[in-house]
Amino acid sequence: MQYKEIILDNLGVRIELAAFTPPQGQVTEWHAMLHVEPRNETFQQQYSRLSKAEAQLMADESMAEAQTILKRYFLSDSTNQQPLMEQTTACTVSYIQQPPLDGSKIALWLYLQRGTQVTHQADTLGSTIVRNNGYEHIWTMGMTTNQGDSFQQTQTLLENYETLLAQHNATIQDHCIRTWFFVRDVDTQYHGLVAARRNNFNQHGLTAQTHYIASTGIGGNPTNTKALIQLGCYALKGIRSEQQQYLHAPTHLNRTSDYGVTFERGTLLKFGDRNHAYISGTASINNKGEVMHTGDIEKQTQRMWENVETLLQEAHMTMADAAQIIVYLRDNADYNTVSQMFRQKYPHVPTVFTLAPVCRPTWLIEMECIAIRTATNNTFNNF
Repeated sequence: MQYKEIILDNLGVRIELAAFTPPQGQVTEWHAMLHVEPRNETFQQQYSRLSKAEAQLMADESMAEAQTILKRYFLSDSTNQQPLMEQTTACTVSYIQQPPLDGSKIALWLYLQRGTQVTHQADTLGSTIVRNNGYEHIWTMGMTTNQGDSFQQTQTLLENYETLLAQHNATIQDHCIRTWFFVRDVDTQYHGLVAARRNNFNQHGLTAQTHYIASTGIGGNPTNTKALIQLGCYALKGIRSEQQQYLHAPTHLNRTSDYGVTFERGTLLKFGDRNHAYISGTASINNKGEVMHTGDIEKQTQRMWENVETLLQEAHMTMADAAQIIVYLRDNADYNTVSQMFRQKYPHVPTVFTLAPVCRPTWLIEMECIAIRTATNNTFNNF
């Protein structure tokens, strides 16, 4: 992984960039986190500076022919801010109220590629579809619905997503790799999500004896005030079963089904020229499902790191392969402590820190990440 930090002093924007280009491959991947200096400004002013920085990044010759696959905007007030933003059709987008903890009103995660065939607005939900070497990657962000409680909304969203996948001759059980569930008032609404997801998965043969899907379920407010749940998904067609491995790290983590939750701790995808690891939202937990170090943010952070690193080790990776990190904190007063710890531990990985309560009140912090590592898998097509 190649890391680069770009400081745009004239715009007051800092860009953390991770680039992956395998020696024998043709596809380059980038993950970027864009951070706005929190000046005494309106949201429109910060958004304008961020957008100009994004355009400047894309115009750089090193990014020639790069195409944006997805965008996620982290907002401090999604309901009021999103209507002020330009409505893009360039790629699939999510807007979520998870305030950046650096004092700004907005931050941005970008995923980009060069060397693939990209189709934007590919279906009724605005998916981005990437095709190359027999694979079809389907990225669908920002799905919401207005009606019902958290159980009913989760049920509707999953059913809508299954209908969408059917249009692409895909299914949730065979092709969905990664999900993100953002939950309004997670302390009270998360149980509805858990029950609806479990019911839906059971109907499709996704059980503790088969497999689940890597996921993050975390606090976050959709733009629509009637939406209790926002769903984002990544599905992949053209991959064989032996190209997919579920990560468990049993020395450190238990199976989520032990406490009635239905997601995988992580998923490894194997391509001819690289491997991808998608690490689910991970907190300070042991292999009995118990919260570790209640009330201690530093020790919870360290245990969380240990869990994530053990999952990556199972995938024959390390955090040196990480392309991005998202950190979720329950208490914004912990930001200075945690951000300093991350700068010392993982100084180069693009990282965003957001205010987003974890699904158990006693968890003070959670993180997720995506890692990419060069591989030689001669029986599989390149990415």
